Order: sequence, then C-alpha cells, then structure tokens
Amino acid sequence: MSGPQKHSLTLRGHRTSVTLEPEFWAAFQDLAVQRGLSVNALAAEMDEARGDVGLASAIRVAILRALQGGHDA
Repeated sequence: MSGPQKHSLTLRGHRTSVTLEPEFWAAFQDLAVQRGLSVNALAAEMDEARGDVGLASAIRVAILRALQGGHDA
C-alpha cells in the first residue's frame, strides 16, 4: 500500500485538493465511471452531502458503502 497523495478537484467552480491513498483514488475513479459521472461531479455530490465530515473521509466511506452494496454511497 502506498502513502496518501494529493489530488486536485474542482467543486462548483472552486479548486480544492483531497488527500487519498492511490488505491482509494483508483476506486473513486471507478465509482465515478460506474455512475456515469466525472470525478469532479461525483466529488461535488459527496461534498454537498458530507456535513461536518472531511471530504477525503466522505469519499472513503462512500467507496466502502459502494463495495458493500449500499445505495447511499
């Protein structure tokens, strides 16, 4: 397993970065493809729904839920 790496995202026109392990980033990209969304669009959806949770944590939990067959990922 590799260490976390920063990745740039654009959420509703604003640049931000998220730090994820390469394995989570690859799974996040796969999830976006499965949903027919760009990585930025999926991240924006998660950003809107995350509440007080950090974006990287929200992404990790969404990936876990998707792998577990959850529908609210």
